[in-house]
Amino acid sequence: MKLNGPLVSVVIPHLNQPEELEACLCSLDAQHLDHALYDIIVVDNGSAAPPDAIVARHSGARLLHESRPGPGPARNAGVRDATGEVLAFIDADCRADADWLRNALQALPSPPDGTILGGDVRIWHDNGKPVTAIEAYEGVFAYRFKLYIERHGFSGTGNLVVRRADFATIGPFADIAVAEDIDWGRRACDAGFRFRYDPQMIVYHPARRTLRELCVKWDRQIQHAINITRETPGWRIRWVGRALAVLASPAIDFLKVLSSDRIQGTAARLKAILVLIAIRAHRAQKMLSLMGESRRIVWNRDTAV
Repeated sequence: MKLNGPLVSVVIPHLNQPEELEACLCSLDAQHLDHALYDIIVVDNGSAAPPDAIVARHSGARLLHESRPGPGPARNAGVRDATGEVLAFIDADCRADADWLRNALQALPSPPDGTILGGDVRIWHDNGKPVTAIEAYEGVFAYRFKLYIERHGFSGTGNLVVRRADFATIGPFADIAVAEDIDWGRRACDAGFRFRYDPQMIVYHPARRTLRELCVKWDRQIQHAINITRETPGWRIRWVGRALAVLASPAIDFLKVLSSDRIQGTAARLKAILVLIAIRAHRAQKMLSLMGESRRIVWNRDTAV
């Protein structure tokens, strides 16, 4: 594929994040790539105030609506409307590095056919402010796409590039009942596709603002995991074992904080360790509390379910 070749369609699911969406679209406007080579599809998933005015301010962007809840169905709606031969997925609360799309197009021809690209997701930080405890923690432990791809065989959908023909072969993303990135990645691998990590495809994600927000994020992931685990025999014993392992894991992960090159300074590392202990304790407690419940997932809403 040549750099001046096919059009890229960037697909962004959105729900109740107007300020973040504005920042995302501004970062896409600033891409070091001819704007004629890419278009942007924002798919609103039922926001209290649909982002019509925000999308209208950005040339080359258009707005769709998807009533089925979940980022998976929203992305599928964007794919159905896409004209590009290449699909690039990013989340509404992310900001693309100025070379994100250009580097993706340069990397896509290199691997053999059947390769899907996942990139680096870094924590966004305002350099004029001190690093918060959550930023320090997530700088080390969040969005480890290289690990996801190289060890687990899938990429998160916040930084994913795939040929549209390959996407059609794999099929659409699942609904909100499962972790759609893991599910889609497994189906891609089963169909013979392979993921490749490209560190030059950089996307920035803001850290959660509070420990509560971080806990809510983990609550969703834990609910996805237990939904799958319940379907296997003897799951309760394994689930308890996993919960206890999570509770004990800070003793091992201290070393990751101390050796990480993604945060700097003693103060930031101490902050990261304190959040590490708090969040692992919450995860273990949440895992044990869900063993007798069956709950549904609500995307991007802090709602009891």
